[in-house]
Parts: sequence; C-alpha cells; structure tokens
Amino acid sequence: AELLKLLEVSGKLDNTLVMMTSDNGMPFPRAKTNLYDSGTHMPLAARWPAKVPKGRTIDDFISFTDYAPTFLEVAGLKPLPEMTGKSFWGLLTGKEKPGSRDKVFLERERHANVRKGDLSYPVRAMRTAKFLYVWNLRPDLWPAGDPEMYKAVGAFGDIDNSPSKDVVLEQRDDAYISRFFKLAAAKRPAEELYDLAKDAAQLTNVANRSEYAATKKKYYALLLQWMKATGDPRAKGDDDRWDRYPYFGSAEKMPTSK
Repeated sequence: AELLKLLEVSGKLDNTLVMMTSDNGMPFPRAKTNLYDSGTHMPLAARWPAKVPKGRTIDDFISFTDYAPTFLEVAGLKPLPEMTGKSFWGLLTGKEKPGSRDKVFLERERHANVRKGDLSYPVRAMRTAKFLYVWNLRPDLWPAGDPEMYKAVGAFGDIDNSPSKDVVLEQRDDAYISRFFKLAAAKRPAEELYDLAKDAAQLTNVANRSEYAATKKKYYALLLQWMKATGDPRAKGDDDRWDRYPYFGSAEKMPTSK
C-alpha cells in the first residue's frame, strides 16, 4: 500500500505496471519444496489501468520463467531467443485469447543441505486442469530430507520448522497422524498421478490404476519432451551435476518452533 501511495503521489500510478506474486508455497509439510499445488500455486495479480483491462480472472497457467520475457516485452524489447518462458503480456492486455496456456511444467532439485552427500531430490512434473503428473527421479531418497539432521535445519529439513511439523514428527506413530507424516516425509514412488476432479488436494496417487495408464503414458511423454526441448540434463540420464555444486551459508541448526 505504501508503494502504491508513492506512485499515486508522483502521478505515475495509472501508468505503471504493478504485479504481485510470491516465491513458493506455504512453509508447511507437503507444501513448500514440493510440486503439489500447495507448493507451486502462487498468487498473481497485475494492475496497469492504462494498458490492462480491470476486473478479469484468467485461468491460464503461468510459470516464473514467463516473467522475464513479459517484462522485456513491456519495455519494448524482444525476449531473448534462449529464454524458455513465454511472455504473457498479450494475455494481460487482452490481445492473446485465454485458453492456449493449458499446462505448466514444474521442477525441483536441491533446497536445503539436508541429505547425506549433499544430495538433491530431483522431481519433474506437469500440471493441467485435469491432472497433476509427478516424476520422482530418485525415489530411493527421502523427499523431505534425511530422517536425521545432516548439516542444516534438522530432521526432514526440507520442511521448515513449525508447530505443524512438530506435530507430524512427534506423533508419527499415532494412528491418526501417521497418514499425514507419510504424505509429508515418507519415500515416494517414481510416478505419481492425481485426478483433480476427484482429488483436488492431490492426496490419492492413481498412477498404478489401470484406468489411468493411458493418461500417465501421455503425461510422461509430454514432460520428457519438454525436458529435452529446454535442455534439462535429467532428460539424458541420471545427471547429478547439482549434487556436486558446493553449498554456501550457515549449516547451523535452525531453531525449532518451541
């Protein structure tokens, strides 16, 4: 609000593109650092009265890789050819018809230094209006970090410390809580598929059900095609280059929520 007030006082508010978003999902178990909606669905609001029609809600998928080419186009420049994102300036102004951005690709590698050997947890995913397909390339590893503290944060260190994490870890043997612990921290199969019409929260993996075999095959093929087109080293095999990059910063244990 203070920034908008400064623009208003300077007389530039109605001729300035203002965009609001975030950087990751909620810092709770099975949210941040995961490729489910709870970890990747960011807010996006844009305001520029001189250029952008107001009062619209658009359901097309936008990726963070789309921001840089958008800002370049707004500035009157051409996006660089090596950029894999696509400007959505036309979508904001109304020149691009909604509906063409019917999928988004997602990925993660290393986050905190929480696995022995400084290992990553590589995941790739594709999200459409109907399904979320997740490919866990190293299902032998712990998705939320090792059960014992390695170098940073604590046990299952890819989950930020919080009261919800405390409950999930401390009561993991409780008959009711154990399901939530498994969803957040247990090892996962190589492939996950979620039918969003039946499972909007993405809690029931249907990848091994025969009625979804064709869908799983299709989504895997599209995901691999995108990985190859964008030069993803993981498309050519188990390329572990991320595991060899040094970590920087403090390795001290983060304080617990208590």
